[in-house]
Amino acid sequence: MIRPDLLRQLQPWREVLAATAFGLFGLWIFLKGGYFFQPLGGLIIVLAAIWGVTARRQMRFQREIGAPGLVEVDEGAIRYFAARALGGELPLRDLSEIRLLSLAGRPHWRLKSLDGQALLIPVDAAGAAQLADAFASLPGVDMGRISAALRASDVTVQTVWSRPDRARLT
Repeated sequence: MIRPDLLRQLQPWREVLAATAFGLFGLWIFLKGGYFFQPLGGLIIVLAAIWGVTARRQMRFQREIGAPGLVEVDEGAIRYFAARALGGELPLRDLSEIRLLSLAGRPHWRLKSLDGQALLIPVDAAGAAQLADAFASLPGVDMGRISAALRASDVTVQTVWSRPDRARLT
């Protein structure tokens, strides 16, 4: 029914489009009027707006898989598994700095722990889009700054987040 090339172009936008549809449903409920439907519709619209903004920001993290390895975010830890590259695990509560840097012409996340360990993760590794939610949970993080760094075409080394006053997550 839908042309394959158009479907491929809309694929990255599917969550944003779903949030928009949810918002339109909330608007329809809101327009029903009354003491019950207007607050319910307003709540749905607000939730859809939050969902849509979050989905749009996460789109920056979604890329074609072009690097070896697999990223996993589970139980408060970021894990990177790679056959030929160095992998590892860092708990989010021990993360002290996030940098975006370019190695061999490819962007990588450099995650540094409080004790000085570092973990390099290619931006285009499988599962790297999960890092958006992990980064969003960090204290004082500016997801707009991280999205802007990902948009930049000439990344050399850029610190996108550092832990304020060595605060630890609990």
